[in-house]
Amino acid sequence: MIEANNPEINVDELIQKICNEVAKRQVHSQPLDSNSNFDTSKMRLNISYIEALLKNAESRSCIRTKWPDKLNRFPFNFNAKLQKLILRAINFLFKDQRDINLNLINSLKESVALNRQLIEQITTLRVQMDERLNTLDGSFKTIDILVNSLLTSIQEILDAINIRVQGIDEHLGVVDTQMQGINEHLGVVDTQMQGINEHLGVVDTQMQGINEHLGVVDTQMQGINERFITTDTRIKTIDELYIRNDSYLKNDLMQQKRLITIFLEEARKCLPEPFSQDHLQTFVNENQHFLDAFYVAFEDKFRGSREDIFNSLKVYLPLIKEAKIGTPESPIVDVGCGRGEWLELLRESGYTARGIDINRVMLEQCRYRELEVIEADVIAYLRALPDDTLGAVTGFHIIEHLPFETLVQLFDEAVRVLKPGGLVLFETPNTRNILVGSGDFYRDPTHKNPIHPDTISFLAESRGLINSKSYFFEEIDGIVHLVNSLEIKFDDLNEYVKVSRDMVLIAYKA
Repeated sequence: MIEANNPEINVDELIQKICNEVAKRQVHSQPLDSNSNFDTSKMRLNISYIEALLKNAESRSCIRTKWPDKLNRFPFNFNAKLQKLILRAINFLFKDQRDINLNLINSLKESVALNRQLIEQITTLRVQMDERLNTLDGSFKTIDILVNSLLTSIQEILDAINIRVQGIDEHLGVVDTQMQGINEHLGVVDTQMQGINEHLGVVDTQMQGINEHLGVVDTQMQGINERFITTDTRIKTIDELYIRNDSYLKNDLMQQKRLITIFLEEARKCLPEPFSQDHLQTFVNENQHFLDAFYVAFEDKFRGSREDIFNSLKVYLPLIKEAKIGTPESPIVDVGCGRGEWLELLRESGYTARGIDINRVMLEQCRYRELEVIEADVIAYLRALPDDTLGAVTGFHIIEHLPFETLVQLFDEAVRVLKPGGLVLFETPNTRNILVGSGDFYRDPTHKNPIHPDTISFLAESRGLINSKSYFFEEIDGIVHLVNSLEIKFDDLNEYVKVSRDMVLIAYKA
């Protein structure tokens, strides 16, 4: 089986290829033949012969100053003066030829010098080449030994592989026999699985029927759940109404009980005499608290949840921090504190504050949360304070409940009791919103008159405050910001609808 998947290795052919490769490398590594080498000694003899010829030519090309000895015989044995004259004439006539001969001789000398240098360099290169060839010859001998050793090792490995392949073939024969038995067993198992699949088909059909039945049941359950959700919503609505009514009834009963207690105490004091004028005045003073419980229930219904009001007032905290107030030396007084959301926020932020209100039910709610509150008339309370003692006077949805004369008094007293740099902060419904000015403002039966942003800013400045500005609220990327009311241009009717429903006056004492 392994022969079918792996080609047979021809060991003899592989060894022959390796031997041929080694033979090629040995041919390339043989040193050069001695006949092919340059004969530098013969070249040196030729150069010496050329130098001798050059010396002879150089001696003959010089200027002749002496009459040759060979010419001192008759008929050339002239007198000395004539010999000098003839020599000068000859030197003059052959001057150019002599210069040419000297230049040629000098050139040949330079050529001879260059040839000597070349012979020396060739000799040096030949020595270096012989050394390298000797080194390469030793390397090739070492490689030849390694190749022979490698061929021996390869032959041993191939013999071991052939033995191992024979063992694998025998083992695969046994495996083939076992696989035939396994295939027969799988055939039996496949027959059994076909029977199981048929049975599962029947079960699947039954499950489809069950699923259809469960679908019908699920549809019925969804209808029941929807009814439960509707019922739960109705129950929650009823619970909320019950809680509100229960709170209102409890508060109202407490007020009625208190009035009855006061009536009985005053009656017990005057018995057996009839009620005096002071006793009757006591009953009249208590009459202003008759609707305290009603107004608390009204606030819970239309003002918004305590949590919503608490979060909306966080926009004013940076103003308190910037003014550096809310310390024991510069406390904050919140007039008409109501349920105490602002007082609680200030306390959590680490500021010192107290509240003023006349609604006893709301004051009880504040005291339950351990907030510092006082039952008193706002004007009377401020008049009792010394000058320059407060850091801020705040009020949220209180100034629209006051007559205009009382509002003027509130500003006058606030300016007096504030420290320099202290602030006034009054939030009120925004009459620039057409929905507020046309209807929502009159939902509260205790509201007196709506106040225009320009009017409240002018009133604050006229009573001695500075930097008096009215601000609207604008939400950008989920964060509420204060926007100067003068920056809003009411060029379109939609602006009167989109503008915030509340506004705030912020002014400072110089």
